[in-house]
Amino acid sequence: MPRECRKLCVQGVVQGVGFRPFVYREATLRSLSGSVRNLGNAGVEILLEGDTSAIEAFIKALREQAPPLARIASIVGEPCELTGARSFTIDPSGGGDAGRGSIPPDTAICTACVGDILGDSRYHGYWATSCTNCGPRFTVIEGLPYDRPLTSMMDFPMCEPCAREYIDPVDRRYHAQTIACETCGPRLAFDGAGEAPVRLAAAALRAGKIVAIKGIGGTHVACDATHEAALLALRERLGRPGQPFALMATEEVLARFAEVDSAERELLRSPQRPIVVLRQKEGVLPAGVAPGLHTVGVMLPYSGLHELLLREVGLPLVMTSANLPGRPMLIDNEEITARLSSVADHRLLHNRRIVARCDDSVRRRSGGKTLFLRRSRGYVPEAIEVDLGAERILALGPETGVAFTLYANGAATMSQHIGSVDNVETYEFLLQGIEHLKRLTGFGVAGTVACDLHPRFLTTQLARRLQKETGARVVPVQHHVAHVASVMGEHGVESSVGIVLDGYGFGTDGTAWGGELFAAENGVVERAGSLRAVRLPGGDEAARHPLRVAAALLHEAGVPEKRLREQLSARGLVGPACDALLTQIERGVNAPWTTSAGRFLDAVAAWLGICTERTYEGEPAMRLEALATRGMPAELDVRVVRRGRLFEVDTIGLFRTLVDLAESATQAEIAATAQALLAEGISRAATELAQERGMEVVGLSGGVAYNDAIAGRIRERIEAAGLRFVTNERTPCGDGGVSFGQAVFAGRGWRMLEADRPDAASGE
Repeated sequence: MPRECRKLCVQGVVQGVGFRPFVYREATLRSLSGSVRNLGNAGVEILLEGDTSAIEAFIKALREQAPPLARIASIVGEPCELTGARSFTIDPSGGGDAGRGSIPPDTAICTACVGDILGDSRYHGYWATSCTNCGPRFTVIEGLPYDRPLTSMMDFPMCEPCAREYIDPVDRRYHAQTIACETCGPRLAFDGAGEAPVRLAAAALRAGKIVAIKGIGGTHVACDATHEAALLALRERLGRPGQPFALMATEEVLARFAEVDSAERELLRSPQRPIVVLRQKEGVLPAGVAPGLHTVGVMLPYSGLHELLLREVGLPLVMTSANLPGRPMLIDNEEITARLSSVADHRLLHNRRIVARCDDSVRRRSGGKTLFLRRSRGYVPEAIEVDLGAERILALGPETGVAFTLYANGAATMSQHIGSVDNVETYEFLLQGIEHLKRLTGFGVAGTVACDLHPRFLTTQLARRLQKETGARVVPVQHHVAHVASVMGEHGVESSVGIVLDGYGFGTDGTAWGGELFAAENGVVERAGSLRAVRLPGGDEAARHPLRVAAALLHEAGVPEKRLREQLSARGLVGPACDALLTQIERGVNAPWTTSAGRFLDAVAAWLGICTERTYEGEPAMRLEALATRGMPAELDVRVVRRGRLFEVDTIGLFRTLVDLAESATQAEIAATAQALLAEGISRAATELAQERGMEVVGLSGGVAYNDAIAGRIRERIEAAGLRFVTNERTPCGDGGVSFGQAVFAGRGWRMLEADRPDAASGE
């Protein structure tokens, strides 16, 4: 049989996932000699000597039988000189810098490790049990190659039993960098004491106390989700009067309060273990869990600590991120203790350093698709394969809900959730996150920096600073165009109509966009339509108090002032405040034009009295969606008109129709009608535009795409017209996906062509 020597370079997610022991077993099975080692670029190098047929069979096994957490992006082979090696070995890691690899994300504890901590093994009851198939990765890695000395586990030298398992190629914990046990590993403590910490924490939670719990990538603040007094106390202490709390529960407990279909169950059980937004069963959970909503976000336990705690407490727990309003999640023990002193009654902490904070991911089924509301733990830093050219790109995102993107060598790596970059702490987190991910990916210096069009965003200012420091080219991208580009980049689409239903984005004409229609082809994106523009009296104040937008809509609809005052008075807006508002609308003082779909839905919610003050992003529209599930939409129509080359959905006329409908319909029916007609109008405009331009694809993005009723109706109408419907599935529809779209726009050299727009306030 012919004998040869071949060197393979394997790129992808191949470090920290049991890949080298898999290679060892497959090579020895085929009597191949040689070696395998990790490289400093997150790849793996394999040297093989043996029969040509055995080498080919080995490569086939690499592609088809890799470990469950491994993702092979490429295998490049080249012949080399025979060395006469007699056996196959796993060699120390090297520092190669060619090519590109990927760092594995944090992964939920596997069933085998759960069995270890619950059974009679030496890991019984140990909170940080993991193996090569599970456990933290991204949140403990400080550098490459992914070996224990370059992780926060370097602080915990292995005991003899752990060391034996670590060097045994046939053991499940062979080179599991987070291997640890009660003897040598990180320690858990309840209020500083190490005796029975899980049992004491469970007892405190059952007694209605609030406990800060440090986990894998950050800290949660927890309480009993069935304890109304604890929920109220937690809301008061955190200053979150209405924001829904995420829960953690075992599957048995989850079945008592939420409805779960097969797709959602699969997502809940996946190794990524995201928070999944589920429909609540009525009357089971206290209203304080998710005030005014029909859904609840739930995750299953994803670490040994969570498994032990949830089994001990026997209840669903609130597990909300431990951070002060608008600030990054807390990860340092001293900071947790100090900053949460007025929030948490007790602390369940461990002494393993968190290198990179990483919030829980959040997913939801909407319009028949599985969407990301937040892409973070379990998914970051998995790369998205996309060809954007040879230049390195750093895309910074907008200012709220930020996640940045690094692009190099055919792959876009999105960061974990950063948050709203409008304060010093979160801005510093952004800068640290960029440097950390650059270091892990070997990114180097960006040739292009993409950012939002808004000149006052801190991310835009950062782009200009980097331009001065490095000479990078800066590409500003309009917010909603980035949304369109994100969908097209995900699906490899070169030509499409783009629907963006969103809250706010700075438009090229200086107005506030948010309900938009685009045509994108041949590298040119054109604004082709929108919702009808309305005044946004007070700017950000109108977003916080959406009754102001409702007043502007009715003013533009021509409602007589006397009737408008009566309607506002009935909703608590009277006297000088009402006078000032109407004057502001009439004169256009600090009242920019907006086409925002989010503000339209907020206005409907405020007019119906279900949310007149927004306490968190998206609250009015989310409460409207919950109310709408109880009603059927009325059989009405919404006008779609042409103003020159632009389509316009008459949301001003629609709003007046909804107000008139109040005389004969329930609030739930009005809410359902508002959603249905918004979807009908924009779908009709998109369909006509696609047919007019000869396009076959229509994409949907923006924060409103999370509304199941709206997204579902748009998809139904688009597909009924014989067109292909696409939306974000690998990146968030909301602001967390904007940086990916910015990278696509910049990398492909697209440009925006805005059609002339008539007077924003034009009527018939």
